[in-house]
Amino acid sequence: MPDTTEPPALPVTFRPGRTRAVLLTAGATIFVVITTVALLLENLGPGERLSFVLTAALLFGVLVLLARPKVVADESGVTVVNIASRRRLAWAEIVQVNLRPGDPWVFLNLSDGTSLPVLGIQPGIAKQHAISDARALRALVEARSPGGPDGPSDGPHDEHHG
Repeated sequence: MPDTTEPPALPVTFRPGRTRAVLLTAGATIFVVITTVALLLENLGPGERLSFVLTAALLFGVLVLLARPKVVADESGVTVVNIASRRRLAWAEIVQVNLRPGDPWVFLNLSDGTSLPVLGIQPGIAKQHAISDARALRALVEARSPGGPDGPSDGPHDEHHG
């Protein structure tokens, strides 16, 4: 079945919404619970209470970093934000968008021969949403590639799962 996905209007942001909501909710809950425990334990000194709160803040910070990934597409290109990195790509640099069965997230094949993981589109707990986002990003790349819709695709790029 051919992929006839229409590209979305720009600018557009793709991110794993459910995963992000789970991570941020868990982070806030962990912070509140650990801080509350620190305040309720009577035999803790001020330094020990502070260490509980700092540990809770550290855990929350890690979960915020894990919730950071996204992909922002605009007229001039794509910005890929992963956990600890950010990379700006011109449309012409992206050769192919891949999300194969078993892949943990989308991969972009780039014109320099490398592949860039895109954690902002991941099938985790919202598989169909990720497939839809991968198709939309692929449609954008194909519409803006130098060769047009039949541009520099050099092989299969199936995102169908199961």
